[in-house]
Parts: sequence; C-alpha cells; structure tokens
Amino acid sequence: MTKIGIIGGSGLDNPDILQDAQDINVETAFGAPSSPLKTGRIEGREVAILARHGREHTIPPTFVNYKANIQALKEVGCSQILATTACGSLREKIDRGHLVILDQFIDFTRRRDVSFFDSFEPHNAVHTGMAEPFDKNMRNTLIKGCEDLNITHHKTGTVITIEGSRFSTRAESNMFRMWGADVINMSVAPECIFANEAGIPYAAVAMSTDYDCWKTDEAPVTWDDILEVFKGNVEKVISLLKETIRNID
Repeated sequence: MTKIGIIGGSGLDNPDILQDAQDINVETAFGAPSSPLKTGRIEGREVAILARHGREHTIPPTFVNYKANIQALKEVGCSQILATTACGSLREKIDRGHLVILDQFIDFTRRRDVSFFDSFEPHNAVHTGMAEPFDKNMRNTLIKGCEDLNITHHKTGTVITIEGSRFSTRAESNMFRMWGADVINMSVAPECIFANEAGIPYAAVAMSTDYDCWKTDEAPVTWDDILEVFKGNVEKVISLLKETIRNID
C-alpha cells in the first residue's frame, strides 16, 4: 500500500491513533521541513505526518518552507497528501465548525516561492497545469467520509490564501467575496502548487473557525477565537481523516 502524507494534522500524532510511531529527520535539497516527520500507521495504512508551522506553531505562514515540506514527504515515499487547515468563512452559509472540501484556490500571496524551478533546462520548460488543483478521487473520499460520519460539510469551496500573519481589512474581505472566494486562509498556496509540481495528488479539508471581518454584525476575528473553535472541533477532523485514510485508494 502507498504511504499517505498528512500536513497539519493536529491530534493525529496521538499514540492512541498513530501506531508504531517514530520520528524521521529529513533534509532536502531545499532545506529542512517545518518539523521532523512522524511516521506510523493509522487505520492500517502507512502515514507520515508533518506539522506545517512546526510542532509548537513557531513558523509564521510566510516563512514556512513549503518546498522542503512537500519534498520531504516525497522523499519518504508519500504518494498522496491530505492537508488540514483552519479558515475564515466568506459566506454566511459556511458557519463555524463546518468543513469545506476545497476544489479551487486563489493565490494572493506576494512573498513566497511559487515553483520548485528557478530555471529550466534548455528547451525543457515546465509549466504545471493547475485548472483542477485538488485531486478529484481524494476529494470524493473526503466527501463520502463526511456523509458517512454525518459531518456538516460543503462539497466545494474556493480558498483565497493571503500572506499573513495579519488578518484582512474589511475592504479586503469584501473584495475577496466579490472575487468568488468562499473561505480564506494563509497556507494552501503555495503548498498545493508544490504538490502538483511534484506530481503528488493533494486534497485539503478546511475547518471554518470565524467569519473573517466582513460581517459587521459581529466582532472581527481574533487568534483566540480561531483556537477556541478549532480545539472544539478537532475531533471531527480527526474522525474524517481516519475514515478517509481507511477508504482511500
């Protein structure tokens, strides 16, 4: 069976969930990943878990080494990547605690590398298609998992990734809504881009934790708000990932 990479994954390194766990330090041509990889088995499948922002959340979104993270998972043999992310909702219907199975992204970052390639070999340019950036089969497995577990979810969603670490202004939040974004976060791009360039199928489940700042009938988002909602719903995400890992091809 193939090994599944998990990025984010808060709680999945719990020894009650991850069997035969061990840490692996990987150094890539692009430097070290955000954390050692924790490998083991979940639901009988080999997995490698990587903490996107470091195990103590010390790496701001802009400074995550996305190249090294994807390359490290590739080097240990991961042939699929499942990512988890907290997000702000830009739509009334996507309430706090809802899960969104992302199908499109808008990259609004400005300071990050967005390709493995700094140059091309002569007459061998590499331009990776990104029309459907999230793997369809993995997305369908996530959706079926939500249905089987009776988890409130949205089958599609466009995420806009901003630089961070600050939150949006209200003008920006309303602009993103006009652009067609459904949720907002600080990490899916360029992570998804690098996975596609590396030829690794990638899917992401986003948990809505707040309404950003476009809703004027409630207070703008704070980091404490995000943590409170995430901690209250993390078991939901863990259950979905376990169900998906058990059933993924």
